[in-house]
Amino acid sequence: MTTTQEPVDLTNCDREPIHKLGRIQPFGALIAVDGDWRVAQLSTNFSSLTGAPAMPAVGDPLANVFVSEAMTALRSAATSLIFADHTERLFGIDLLGDGHRFDCAVHRCGPCSVIEIEPHRDGDVNRQIAILRPIMTRLEKLDDLVPLAQEAARQLRMTLGMDRVMVYRFHRDLSGEVIAEARADRLDAFHGLRYPKSDIPAQARELYVRNRFRIISDVNCEPVDIVPGTDAAGEPIDLSMSTLRAVSPIHIEYLRNMGVDASLSISIVIGGNLWGLFACHHYSPKVLPYSQRTAAELFSELFSLMVERVMAASHEALRERGREIHNRLMKDIAGGTPLTEMLPTLGPLIQQIIPHDGASVFIEERYEARGAAPNEEEFRAIQAALNAAPTSKVTVLDALADRIPRAAAFADRAAGAMIIPVSRTPRDFFILWRRPLTQTVTWAGNPEKPVEFGPNGARLTPRKSFEAWQQSVEGHSAPWNDAEIGIAEGLRATLIEIILRLTDEAVEERAKAHQKQELLIAELNHRVRNILNLIRGLINQSRGEADSIETFAAIVGGRISSLAAAHDNITRSHWAPAPLSQLIDTEAHAYLGGKHDRVVLDGPEAMVTPEAYTVLALVIHEMMTNSAKYGALADSTGSLRIGLSRNADDALVIDWRERGGPPVRPPTRRGFGSTIIERSIPYELGGDARIDYKLSGVEAHFLIPARHVTWKGRAVYKPDRSGDDEGSKAASTTGASVPGNVLVVEDSMIIALDTEDSLRELGVRTIEVRSSVASALEAIEQDQPELAILDYNLGKENSERVAQALAERKVPFWLATGYGEMSERLDELGARGLLVKPYGKDELRKMLGEFTQAA
Repeated sequence: MTTTQEPVDLTNCDREPIHKLGRIQPFGALIAVDGDWRVAQLSTNFSSLTGAPAMPAVGDPLANVFVSEAMTALRSAATSLIFADHTERLFGIDLLGDGHRFDCAVHRCGPCSVIEIEPHRDGDVNRQIAILRPIMTRLEKLDDLVPLAQEAARQLRMTLGMDRVMVYRFHRDLSGEVIAEARADRLDAFHGLRYPKSDIPAQARELYVRNRFRIISDVNCEPVDIVPGTDAAGEPIDLSMSTLRAVSPIHIEYLRNMGVDASLSISIVIGGNLWGLFACHHYSPKVLPYSQRTAAELFSELFSLMVERVMAASHEALRERGREIHNRLMKDIAGGTPLTEMLPTLGPLIQQIIPHDGASVFIEERYEARGAAPNEEEFRAIQAALNAAPTSKVTVLDALADRIPRAAAFADRAAGAMIIPVSRTPRDFFILWRRPLTQTVTWAGNPEKPVEFGPNGARLTPRKSFEAWQQSVEGHSAPWNDAEIGIAEGLRATLIEIILRLTDEAVEERAKAHQKQELLIAELNHRVRNILNLIRGLINQSRGEADSIETFAAIVGGRISSLAAAHDNITRSHWAPAPLSQLIDTEAHAYLGGKHDRVVLDGPEAMVTPEAYTVLALVIHEMMTNSAKYGALADSTGSLRIGLSRNADDALVIDWRERGGPPVRPPTRRGFGSTIIERSIPYELGGDARIDYKLSGVEAHFLIPARHVTWKGRAVYKPDRSGDDEGSKAASTTGASVPGNVLVVEDSMIIALDTEDSLRELGVRTIEVRSSVASALEAIEQDQPELAILDYNLGKENSERVAQALAERKVPFWLATGYGEMSERLDELGARGLLVKPYGKDELRKMLGEFTQAA
């Protein structure tokens, strides 16, 4: 016949029914009655302990055993049992009416009331309660946990007369540690020793919370049976709330191995959880009266409150530091600092309340770390496993690699982790790291329980030695305590608030940016349409002034160039009012050549608004063009004086006076240029324009309303004299002096074709046109040019790499751009000059002249 051996492991102890052993300790008796107060079960020592003349039979009314006064007291106590796991105590009751008094404990067990009976000690209840007051007064003065526990152990030992009293605290792994001890001098110290969680099985821990007092008066006594062994349903009586409950054989063996003859355990329960125990040992049998045990239980409850108070004060101090961190973080975030950039500041702040060796933050796929922490590659390797952790609470581990094997890659730097999730999907984290420590744990004997086949069969046998047994633990960090976890939960709330606020602000900023972009696009669309309409108007109106295509192109090109120059002046001032003197300088410079002394500008500086600036640009352009063709600037003797003044209405008055030129004849027909001069200012600006074609020279008077003008100091006219002579010479440059091979890099086909045509007309034989950086570099490698024109902005790229290649080969080049500020980068890029768009043949002729002079 084959038998199957049941596996023996640590869960065997957890499965042992220690609350249903069917026996009690002999220092008391037990009787259970049903709802009719008839006997259901009782201990076999009931008669001998109470002095009853005979053992009651099952089914007998209890009133046949106890006197009516006792029955009244017992019924009243049973009626008071309205809460689960509630016990009512009665002291000094004469149960049989013979003068012998007993202490009784009454509790519920299913449909039955269970009455436990012990002999009463006269006067002991009041004496025990009186002892508590000075003890508690002494303890209330202590506000640190370890001194409080030490003094409590000392006072409890003096009160109970036990050989050893220990305060035993549970760790997060459910192992326990003796944090305080009071003992007889002859005994070895247990202070500082650790006990594995298997020393107190799971069901025993549960009982310690439900029934806070546990006494074993004599480990060598023979327990007393309860009869019948089972109730009507065939189940043994549940003795969870019994003070007389017999002891598990394994626990008896455990105590014997320690040399203990009697023990007492009193639970320390905080927040509904088993925080620790008062563990009391005596090395001879000892029966403590029920009154004394009741006082000790009350002492434990008061001590639990004191521990909770001390811990609450400590936690409140940490919470206050946490609030300081919260305020600091919210202040930083109000200053616009992103969370990923706060790490250098955040880490030292948190270090003050949660010691750690490194920190990481992972927000929106961006990873930052400081101190002893994994690098980004190592972190991303464990990211999926982290995502499986709870989303709504902090997770702490002192050996992350045991949970996530890939964390072993950095376990030498960061073994422990406090994982603070700060979002749901996608998962973002703030993580604190702790270095690995080689820890030495001193156990009370080898914590591994060996399996032996002894008198109790194949069961885990308690260890026989409780001498200090040291174990070296590696790959673990210092553990995270409850206070630190509580602070981390508060920090998590702060970080989530920060991220939500940042998200809200980012959404708001994106909405504002989108709205602003739409406004800019609308404004740009409006302005581009206006410009296109203006150019179309210029083209249409200029047709009647030209007798050839070349003349037409020159007229239209000049007017468009004037608008472009005005636009540059405005945008240079960020679309703010621009100086009128700069506009006059720009227009005059195209016609002056060596005649710069013949234009005089006088008066205060007028800053003209953008909408008026473009109108004046066309007017001044037409006036300058006419003066250069037919008026004072048409020969070598005439002069032009432009007077600026401010009238009583703060309006701008422009007086134009030409002298010394050829005799003036009024125009025989009125072209578009005359229309611009005479009608644009009144029509668009609400001002005034008058022109007088005097024989001695043209005179004009323009008035610009005050709303279009702000005033500064005096206008300073300083025409650019550098290059005037060279420009004149350049203008006469012929094909013999131009470069033979020019590279044009331009992404606009229209501009490229126009540039190519103009260069050919100026005598350049070979022109290579390219539209991208790659093709331009290829052209340079195949046939190095003598000169290059580079459009800076080529759509999605710029031409800086081409500029670098040309500079390395010492090939001169000009930058062509619509960005006026590029003039500040000419030296940096190595360019000879700047062609400001829109440019035409005249600008290219001047460029070739400068190239020739440099050559």
